[in-house]
Parts: sequence; C-alpha cells; structure tokens
Amino acid sequence: MAGLSYEEGKKQAYRGFILLGIITIAEVLIALVGNGHVIDGFELPRFIMYPIMIGLSLYKAYFIVNEFMHMKYEVKGLAMSVVLPTLLLTWAIVAFLQEGGSWGDRRELIKEKDQKQVQESNPTGMMFVEPSELTGELRAF
Repeated sequence: MAGLSYEEGKKQAYRGFILLGIITIAEVLIALVGNGHVIDGFELPRFIMYPIMIGLSLYKAYFIVNEFMHMKYEVKGLAMSVVLPTLLLTWAIVAFLQEGGSWGDRRELIKEKDQKQVQESNPTGMMFVEPSELTGELRAF
C-alpha cells in the first residue's frame, strides 16, 4: 500500500479482507460438502478435495504475506530470505513425517515377526519366570 492515500489504502485492505473471507468460506464449504455433511451420501474423493484445500490455503498465505506483510514492496533479496527458509522447513516437515511413518511400519513388521517367533518356540503359550533374574523381564523357555 505504498504511495496510496488513506482512503485508497483502506479500500484495498477491505478488498483483501473480503477476498480472504470468500476463500475461507469456500474452504469450509468444500470440507463440509466433500465429507458428506451437507448432502447425504455425497462425498468428494480425497485426491480432489485435498489439493483444492491446500491450493486455497497456500494462496491465502501468499496473499497475506504479500499484501499485509508488505513483502511485495521489499527488495528481492529480503523476500528470498523469508521464502527459502520457509520452503526448507516445509520440506523438512514432510520428510520427517514420511520417515516416521516408515519407522512405524517397520516396527510393526518387527513386532509381528517377534510374536511369531515366540509362538513357534513355545507352542504351549506358557510363560515362565526365572527367579534368579532381577530385571523383571519374562522369558519363554
């Protein structure tokens, strides 16, 4: 809003608030309709609904940073010093979530394999405690 009069700046701010409100209402409606809360039996597929919601949210974030944080009026170097760390942080979050999911899946496979080995080595299913052990762990014999 550089170089604008008070009234012009005020109009531009209201236009921004209205745009953000319309996009937010659209997001809420897409979520409600897409999950079947408005029309019984009608649901949008996730692969359609999620990208639309993500796209609208990213546009709102871009608009807020550009307009209300005045990033579009800054020099390119300052803008990049904000954008690049944000992109790296986003990439790190996605990578850590994927890695954690992979670890969780592998852990489940290990638990299943361990349970199968215990059942094969002790077909009666009885557990015995060795009195000399102070660790408190149960061992199958």
